[in-house]
Order: sequence, then C-alpha cells, then structure tokens
Amino acid sequence: MFDRQSLKNIQMIVSDIDGTLLNDNGFTGTESKKLIRALMYHNVSVSLATGRLYSAAEKLAEELSLNGHIISLDGAEIKDFKNGKTIFESYLKTKDVQKAIAISENLLVNIVLCHSSMIYYTERNSLIPSLLNKYGAVYKQVSSYDDYLDGTLEIVCAGDRKSSVKKMEERFNLPYSFGYNTSFFRSHTKENIYYLEIRKAGSSKGKAFEKLLKQLSIKPYQAAVIGDWYNDIPMFHTKAVKVAVANAIPELINRADIVTKRSNNDDGTAEFFEMVLKAKRNGK
Repeated sequence: MFDRQSLKNIQMIVSDIDGTLLNDNGFTGTESKKLIRALMYHNVSVSLATGRLYSAAEKLAEELSLNGHIISLDGAEIKDFKNGKTIFESYLKTKDVQKAIAISENLLVNIVLCHSSMIYYTERNSLIPSLLNKYGAVYKQVSSYDDYLDGTLEIVCAGDRKSSVKKMEERFNLPYSFGYNTSFFRSHTKENIYYLEIRKAGSSKGKAFEKLLKQLSIKPYQAAVIGDWYNDIPMFHTKAVKVAVANAIPELINRADIVTKRSNNDDGTAEFFEMVLKAKRNGK
C-alpha cells in the first residue's frame, strides 16, 4: 500500500515530456518550473524520459536548468544532461539498417534514420518531415544513407498505404530478426498515416529507468515516474512511485499510486511536485 509519507524519501523524479510536463501548446507550467527548482535545491534529481531525440529534449532540460538525465527515443539512449556523458546507447546493426532501407525502397515506403542529434532523410523520403511528429527534432536531407548507417538508434517508416507499411514490418522480421522490436501503428494526429518503428529489443523507458537507478545506486522506492501515454507503461511496471496526470490513458491511471486532479493543460505535474516538496520539508 502506497504511503504518501514515503515521498520524503524521493531522490529522483523522472517525467515524460509531451502530454505530461508540457501542455498541448508545448509549454511547462509556471508552478511546475518553480517547484522543480525548489526540489533540486532539496537534492532531488529531476530527469526526463521521452520519445524525442536527445537533442530535442535537451532544449527543455536547458530551459529548466535540470540536474538529472535524459532518457530519449523511448529508452534507446540515456545521457547525463549536466556533462553530456552517455550512460547507455542501443545502436542498430549496420547490416540491419541496410536491410530495412532495401525493403523500404522495394515497397516504396518512406524511411528515415534517427540519430541522437538528427533525423536523416533522402530526397526520395522528403515527405517524412511533414508526416513524422518527432517534437523538436532537427531534420537533415542527405544524398545517400551510406554515411549515416552507423549511429542509428531508431528507424522510422511512414506512409498512407497501410498494407505497404505493414508488409515492411513483416519482411524486416523474416526469416527472423532476433534482438529487435518493431511497432506498427496509426497516427493519432494525421489522418490515414501509418508508422513503423524499429529499435533494438529491450529499448523502453522502463528498462532505461532501471539502468539509471542502478547507475545512481538509487532504490526504486526512492524514485518517482510521471506519465500519460502508452510508451510510459514500462515505467509503471517498476517499483517506483507511479504518477499519472489526469489526462493519462486508463492503463496508466489504473496502475498509478497517485493520479493528479489536473491535466497537463492545467499544470498537473505541479500537484505531485508540491506533494514531494511538502514531504521533504515536513520530514526534516
């Protein structure tokens, strides 16, 4: 049974960005900003976990002057924001990146290569920047993918032909592709657009969060995670304090120890930050 008194033991808070820490217009609430500063003053490490590229999440971390880490691309990379040191990277094998490109060209499916700081695309795939919502990402057109195979953390395919994108997934996994996770889904914001994401197996926010706990020698009950969406579910399978904002999907709300009364558009994260701060102050 969760006891709010245990919040005084929190040493680290890991928050999702979009739909959680940010409102729908892409801004952090004034109250959350103030409380984050106060929490860091009380030696709480505040980190981010996101589907964004590191370079895109880094801008928010700079704005908030965070003292923690950034889990980017849903766990494919972990970096210490304070010094830029890489804690973990999960690169795709060069031969498998080549395989994916060859299949996409055969099926006429748009494909891009996601690195830590940039998303690379060729002229044939020039529709990708308008189809793909990778908030804050920098896109760069290149003449060929040949010089950008190494350092690929994620492959993303997109298109309006569901059957082709689905076939892309099937062919990549044939005859077998051990060590990879593929995710096929329809866009939530763009009508009749379908996506395929390819990452190394084991890349999730939850796995990355556990790696970070081990790296910092922090017990799960001394950490908290905050989220709203499906890619936050792996963090909610851990033994950390689990916080869902009011706009979160039912799967998170049902697993949460705390559900805020306010949504991301009403600075819902501030509710939890204030709970921790009060517990810290009262626990002295």
